[in-house]
Formats: sequence, C-alpha cells, structure tokens
Amino acid sequence: MKTMGLWLIVVCALSLSVSTQEGNEGSAATAIRAREREWVVAQSRNDNHALDLIFDDSLVYVEYGRLVTKGDYLSRIKRAAPQLSQIVMEPMAVRMFGSTAIAVGIYRERTVQEGKVRVRRWRFVDTWVFKKGTWVLVAAGAAPLTE
Repeated sequence: MKTMGLWLIVVCALSLSVSTQEGNEGSAATAIRAREREWVVAQSRNDNHALDLIFDDSLVYVEYGRLVTKGDYLSRIKRAAPQLSQIVMEPMAVRMFGSTAIAVGIYRERTVQEGKVRVRRWRFVDTWVFKKGTWVLVAAGAAPLTE
C-alpha cells in the first residue's frame, strides 16, 4: 500500500512538472510572438533604438543571400527614408529548446515604390535566445515566396 501511495505521489509530481514546463513554453512562445511584432513595428518606424534592444550584439541576418551584422542592419535602417510599407504577420510556429526558441512563419509586405503597390510574401526563420531577462534575436533569415 505504501508503494502504491509513493507511486501516486511520483506520478502527480511528474504531471505537475510537465504541466509547468508546458505552461512556461506557452508563455515563452507568446513572448516570442510579441517580440516578432515589436520588430515589425520598429522596422516600419525606422526605430533604431527599439531594434537595438531586440537584436543581440552577435546578430547574424541572412538578407538576399548575404550575411548582415547587427551594425550593418542598424546602419541601413538609420540611412533609409521611411517607406510607405505595411507588414502583416501570418500565424507562426514557435518551437522551444530550453532558453532558445525558433520562430517559423510567413509575413506579407506591402510597399509603394514610385506610385506602384507591390505585395510580396516572405517565409522567415528566426532564432531567439533568452538572455539577461529578455528574449533577443540572434539569427534570422527570410526568403521571398514565389506563388
């Protein structure tokens, strides 16, 4: 009888542990989705300060096949004139690996250049790491979808 009671306690403890872990992963995934939205807003406003807080100092971004550093990315944003663009995030999947998260999804970008409206869809893969109490982007890449 004691053995049965001990097993019941162990099973309950394991269930609580798994439930807590799943809850933590869910809240981390929610935080990653929020950080992705912050990135979109900061990008659309050419807000280098906000982007600096989102990007890790060791950021590696793959853009049109080139490797771009955080400094390169922020310099380009600083020089760029605000564009008439709109970015809409489609649902994304977030997978957790301890203090690392991988976000995979699609976004639509609507731009106006020389009076012409252009809409493109991009697939992205972003890698986030939990450092110093916040999620920071350490690697990212996007490629246009052909439809």
